[in-house]
Amino acid sequence: MTTHIRCVPQSALADLADVPATSRWVRSGATRLHVLDYGGPGVPLVVIPGITSPAVTMDFVARELTGLVHPLVLDVRGRGLSDGGGTYTLEEYAEDVEAVVTGLGLDRPVLFGHSMGARVAAVTAVRSKVALRGTVLGDPPMSGPGRGPYPTTLEAFAGHLAQARRGTDADEVALAWPSWPRREQELRARWLSSCDEEAIAATHRGFETEDFFDWWPSVPAPTALLYGADSPVVTAAGAAEATRLLPTAALTVIPDAGHMLFWDNFPTALTALREALRPMLT
Repeated sequence: MTTHIRCVPQSALADLADVPATSRWVRSGATRLHVLDYGGPGVPLVVIPGITSPAVTMDFVARELTGLVHPLVLDVRGRGLSDGGGTYTLEEYAEDVEAVVTGLGLDRPVLFGHSMGARVAAVTAVRSKVALRGTVLGDPPMSGPGRGPYPTTLEAFAGHLAQARRGTDADEVALAWPSWPRREQELRARWLSSCDEEAIAATHRGFETEDFFDWWPSVPAPTALLYGADSPVVTAAGAAEATRLLPTAALTVIPDAGHMLFWDNFPTALTALREALRPMLT
């Protein structure tokens, strides 16, 4: 990819006025990380979004969890309002999560990651640099060396980023994601240009050079894995391998959902996440 300047249009920043969260900032080395903190007295839940999902795009999930947990959603480095730069490897992303936990003084949080974020949550748990109550992984990419390619090509990501830089809208986003809720189409249209192209390219390379299953068998209990019944990312064979390699993990399939669990079947995915979290909140 040719590197282009990231931008966050004013219309995107205005979205934050409608989000019931406070912006918090931490440093991971020299990198400034932005976190949306939804507050509340519950157990902290650090939410780690996917490859092209700034924190605000997980608002519709986080705000529905505030009665159960204290959600904090990370703008992963190179996305949203967080700085870019670095190597964008799984361990660097895990260092960022560790910095959020320590920098915000979170007491034994639970980690929930979707897609790329699920891989990061697994690696953070295995590294054991911060104390956790558990992890929930949402449809983690199971591609890697010697495995099939990640089903969305880098060229497809580049095309969507080009649309965002040029200026897109919810109608154009709907051409690629017709079943998404309208607000999520609108947020993607306004926030995708905040994603750094090198971050996307490096992460995509990682999907095929860093093997999820190198880490998964060592993820400490309790852990749960949610996946879409129609997901091309976690296939039936992948779910079976995950069960074989870590039989203590709780796997739940989300019907009528592909890789984008909450965008595809929000009520069922939210219920599954709540049920996965409950045993971890002691």
